[in-house]
Amino acid sequence: MNYAKTALLLAAMTGLFLAVGFLIGGEAGALMALALAGGMNLFAWWNSGRMILSRHGAREIDRRTAPELWDMTAGLARNAGLPMPKLYVMDNEQPNAFATGRGPEDAVVAVTTGLVRSLSREELAGVIAHELAHVKNRDTLIMTLAATLGGAISFLAQFGLFFGGGRERGPLGFVGVLLAALLAPLAAMLIQMTISRTREYAADRAGARICGNPLWLASALNRIAGGGGRRRVMESAERDPSSAHMFIVNPLAGRGMDSLFSTHPATENRVAALEALARESGASPAPTRERPLSAGPAAPWGGDPWHAKARGPEEPARGARTRIPSAGRRPSRRRDPRA
Repeated sequence: MNYAKTALLLAAMTGLFLAVGFLIGGEAGALMALALAGGMNLFAWWNSGRMILSRHGAREIDRRTAPELWDMTAGLARNAGLPMPKLYVMDNEQPNAFATGRGPEDAVVAVTTGLVRSLSREELAGVIAHELAHVKNRDTLIMTLAATLGGAISFLAQFGLFFGGGRERGPLGFVGVLLAALLAPLAAMLIQMTISRTREYAADRAGARICGNPLWLASALNRIAGGGGRRRVMESAERDPSSAHMFIVNPLAGRGMDSLFSTHPATENRVAALEALARESGASPAPTRERPLSAGPAAPWGGDPWHAKARGPEEPARGARTRIPSAGRRPSRRRDPRA
């Protein structure tokens, strides 16, 4: 079914390329757009994930720089029956995350610094489990292709507006070029609507099973969508709105047409579905404490978790015990003789 959805998306994107090319340059423009569409489809298949990460300024991290986050992700991936994904971080105070990659073998989970700093350990586990669910369901490929090709369609339309001219224009002349330029931004909305919003509900349910408690994710969604999370602007998403559908919560600032062309189901509906699932499974209440992944002056990451001095791979991450699974064998605890 996911292969059929991917093929349908590629066909729709190719059709949009052809329509924009025809409006800009007539039959010659349509042929050029067809060639460009074929090249972009191949390029997006192999490089779209890398492009999305680059657009948002994400950089890769490893266990030496973020041991707790790494161990948590590895344990959740093991619960999901997935290989360990690559981890990336985006320097942005808006709490958010997304997953990308063609499949589980080359999957990437990217989180913002604001997400790690503002959520409790349980809430963060719920968010990462949701992204791993997208990987397990192979949603990441179609979402990444949509973002890459949507941006390419907008670029083609803008190119035609500024450089199309004279006899090279399509049968509608400048009107056709103008229509293409005006319709191109709507193509991103069309892409977002093409990707079914039920995918988010499915990832929520699968993520709840992976982390073991639906209320962890419900609490995280409430915290991300409220409490100033959406008021913290993510400039990279505002510059590239075609990738907004990839995030766990829409990263764009509120707009008048958001409810009509939303890329995500309403947060309250997602939370209600997770709470209903929790009642069915008898899950314990969500954590109410404000405790991030590493808290306090003696935290292993210190004040800045992304630029602290790296520890060796064998040094355990100190902190309160939690039900979040950890990767591999738990290291032995040694008593400090100075204590």
